[in-house]
Amino acid sequence: MISKITKPYMNPYLAGVLLGLVLFGAFFITGNGLGASGGLNRIIVAVEDLIVPDHVNRTPYLLRLAGGEQNPLDNWIVFLTIGALIGGFLSGLFHGRLKLETNKGPNISVRSRWLLAFVGGAIMGYGARLARGCTSGQALSGGAVLSAGSWAFMFAVFGGGYALAWFVRKAWN
Repeated sequence: MISKITKPYMNPYLAGVLLGLVLFGAFFITGNGLGASGGLNRIIVAVEDLIVPDHVNRTPYLLRLAGGEQNPLDNWIVFLTIGALIGGFLSGLFHGRLKLETNKGPNISVRSRWLLAFVGGAIMGYGARLARGCTSGQALSGGAVLSAGSWAFMFAVFGGGYALAWFVRKAWN
């Protein structure tokens, strides 16, 4: 079952249809869409509650997640996030794509590529908390229910990505 040979990616149209069915199933079964930042946020708050519980109890936002007898891990989104991580790992393992590598262009160092990835991830993480949700939740769940804000957000994400690409193109060229 574990493959040493890299298998081809799934057809993107089939993958899109399957993702749509998973999203429909999520709405139908749980009444909620898909997203990842909420689960990661709750996991971080659980760790923070173990290390500095007084800080959690003094911060209103954190108190809603972990205050008193509440367990921040007792939420469906935590299991969705953990399941996505495990599923991605197993898919990579079974399809021969599980390896340590840094994808980069020839004109950038590995260190610079990691720095760009970290800075970009930090900006996206901050933006996800500021927007009260991640791009996957906005695009998939918000777009599926025809939320005007989600559609505007996604057009802004793609427009901003194309505009920023000019400045970081040396990472790939």
